Amino acid sequence: MSSRKTTKRVTMMDVAKAAGCSQATVSVVLNNVTDIKISPDLRARVLETAQTLGYGLAGPIRRAGLANLRGSCIGFIVDQLATTPEAVNAIEGARHASWENDVTILVAQTQGRAEHERKAVARLLQAGAQGIVYMSIFTRRVSLDPVLETLPVPLVLLNCYTDDNRFPAVVPDETTGGRMATMSLLGRGHTRIGTIVGESFMEAAQDRLTGYREALAQAGIAYDDSLVAAGNWTPTSGFEATQKLLSLKEPPTAIFCQNDQMAMGCFIAITEAGMRIPNDISVVGYDDDELSRHLRPQLTTLELPHRPMGAWAIAQLAKKPVAARHAVHKLGCALIERASVSGGSTRS
Repeated sequence: MSSRKTTKRVTMMDVAKAAGCSQATVSVVLNNVTDIKISPDLRARVLETAQTLGYGLAGPIRRAGLANLRGSCIGFIVDQLATTPEAVNAIEGARHASWENDVTILVAQTQGRAEHERKAVARLLQAGAQGIVYMSIFTRRVSLDPVLETLPVPLVLLNCYTDDNRFPAVVPDETTGGRMATMSLLGRGHTRIGTIVGESFMEAAQDRLTGYREALAQAGIAYDDSLVAAGNWTPTSGFEATQKLLSLKEPPTAIFCQNDQMAMGCFIAITEAGMRIPNDISVVGYDDDELSRHLRPQLTTLELPHRPMGAWAIAQLAKKPVAARHAVHKLGCALIERASVSGGSTRS
């Protein structure tokens, strides 16, 4: 006689009975129907009951590590795809990390709209996504829609984080990046270094400026507010900010632009002033935008770590993260040295 035990298949009716609700409610929750209102408490109770009973172990409510994802897919939700290359780079990093495991990346663009996020989640789960990466183009704190808070699959945040740190999250180490950019100029003998900052409400701009200040302090150089010019990430703002810096009684011998777009405007302003890069003034950018390789001279800059961030997110899904506090993980930016920096000038 065989000793093998048969296991009764758990049905949706079993989940409904244990959760104290109707089978219709269970169907709405597990299929992430968004146009029918279900209270967050009831939704959480249904999901917890389904997981406890083992309902749908072959379906989308199963939490699986990467080893169990072979032949399946992971959802990637991002607010914008077309405005900058960061999202594409992060997706490429995720794809590279998952490709050998035969995992497909499904991508949804939501433009940051909650209704689009809810639809994206429903369709990704319906397609069998066994984990979701949620990405913001701009590094920031986010408030997640309840549908993301109660996902039946693992969630990892990329380039964003939440107040309660419930989910694994990864962001660039912008403070260290700003410090590295400034130190690359200090190391070439520059002691009067200007910087063009991005919009001050953005965390990236704040942190890069903090890094700039830390590098100056480490070198024993007093912070000079006149050497900090406001920009808004555009070439035009970089052009105008550079004009302001060059008009100072004692202009800088080097300029750290907080992104490559502003550095392009900086190049134009320097050329129009009859100066040469790097002979008369050195320039460092940030982002390693494609244009940095087409400027003349080519731009020394820092590369944002979105490819390794995408790979990190996939690795976290493999660890089956549980509800707990997760310290925000920071990945460093690499300095890409090209031809726009030379030794400190002796001009006054």
